[in-house]
Amino acid sequence: MEVIMHHLRQRILPHLPRTFTTSCKSHSSCAAGHAPKPTLVDSISRPSTHLPLVSRLFQPSNLRDVGQESRAQGEMTCKSQRLMQQAGLIHPSNPGCYYILPATVRSMEKLVRLIDQEMQRIGGQKLDMPSLCSAELWRRSERWDLMGKELFRLRDRHGAEYCLGPTHEEAVTELLASQGTLSYRQLPLMLYQMTRKFRDEPKPRFGLLRGREFYMKDMYTFDVSEEAAYHTYESVCQAYNRLFSRLGLRIVQVQADTGKIGGKLSHEFQLPADIGEDRLLVCGSCSFSANVETMEPGRTDCPQCQVGTLVESKGIEVGHTFYLGTKYSHIFNATFNNTQNKPAVTEMGCFGLGVTRILAAAIEVMSTEEAIRWPGLLAPYQVCVLPPKRGSKVDEVAGLSEEVALFLGEALPSLRGEVVLDDRTQMTIGKRLKDASQLGYPYVVALGQKATEEIPRFEVICQQTGETMFLSRDGLVDLLRRVETV
Repeated sequence: MEVIMHHLRQRILPHLPRTFTTSCKSHSSCAAGHAPKPTLVDSISRPSTHLPLVSRLFQPSNLRDVGQESRAQGEMTCKSQRLMQQAGLIHPSNPGCYYILPATVRSMEKLVRLIDQEMQRIGGQKLDMPSLCSAELWRRSERWDLMGKELFRLRDRHGAEYCLGPTHEEAVTELLASQGTLSYRQLPLMLYQMTRKFRDEPKPRFGLLRGREFYMKDMYTFDVSEEAAYHTYESVCQAYNRLFSRLGLRIVQVQADTGKIGGKLSHEFQLPADIGEDRLLVCGSCSFSANVETMEPGRTDCPQCQVGTLVESKGIEVGHTFYLGTKYSHIFNATFNNTQNKPAVTEMGCFGLGVTRILAAAIEVMSTEEAIRWPGLLAPYQVCVLPPKRGSKVDEVAGLSEEVALFLGEALPSLRGEVVLDDRTQMTIGKRLKDASQLGYPYVVALGQKATEEIPRFEVICQQTGETMFLSRDGLVDLLRRVETV
């Protein structure tokens, strides 16, 4: 067996780092009569500190259709909720609240990094504000009563009233005002955070698409004039469009109502989907699009080009932007010194992205009924390596699977930490292939009979396209070199 393994290594991994491939027989300690140094093949059953093993991931080891009974009871109301619970990506806690499990946290952290890149590219500065917001601030803006039962309200032991923040216009404007008067040279100022938000939804549904607790990116901007504020507004909208383009999501930017946030201008970023709760009107002849709530009831002609017909569709709101003017800055006296060194009230904007909602919405529109499909950049792991079943006819290549997975991380630095080994070799490769499909790893690499041939080849399944290829080691590296990570 050792001879077979040695020859397989030489054919498959000739350029693997010496520490991974050196045979114990060639080690100087063996010649000196010392015990041979264990190789990775010897220790394959032991957990690796560098390589994630499926058997050790905190998720169901055997994926099951947890949604079947729940669907019968009317609880599973959309595809993304069912698939995410089935795959062990989320677990229900209280109504509208979920445990976000490790694989999903990995995806969410990738999305956060993408958002950070786009926000900081336009000058955004990241901060973190308290979730516990004073009722006094909300009363000053007159939203304490306006928000109604959506606010989670509570009192501390001293009787002081608070809410769990669903949004932070009051808090950030008070923060700015407390710093003293700014200079016009410091503007525009763009402050953003990514944090938990709370909204007492009367009927939480659709999993992460509409819950009581969720992650959100909210940015608040401060400008010297209305003209400058509109320029900032357009800059943030362009950043949002770049973000969704990088994710491969077809977004429609529609005119929207300013609602309880207020202001002079608003747009929603909608992901078209049948499960969407928003009704959209899109012109077939020009770029006009709007939420139906902003339009005259029953109107079908386009108000922009005058010739196009408005077609209704549904969408999931994944982002929302507002030009606020001085609505909040006037109330909280958030001012700056202008070019004449006189105090003036800042012009504000507010810009939100639903972080957890984007994850769920992407799964909703990209997945099949039976298997999750991620935006490539957000997949928890990019590659899953499958050894053959223990005791099968090609069991001799099983020990090489961990070395192949480690080799990919060494040969392709962008894939370090992105390759997982499905070491559950007591299961058939077919069952593990099915699990890998359900979980949505973009690439699955299986070691089978063809890995033992004179020119070893790996079976590679591209989940996004459904294509199966048999590639040499160099072909595999060339394919995976094109994978973009964040």
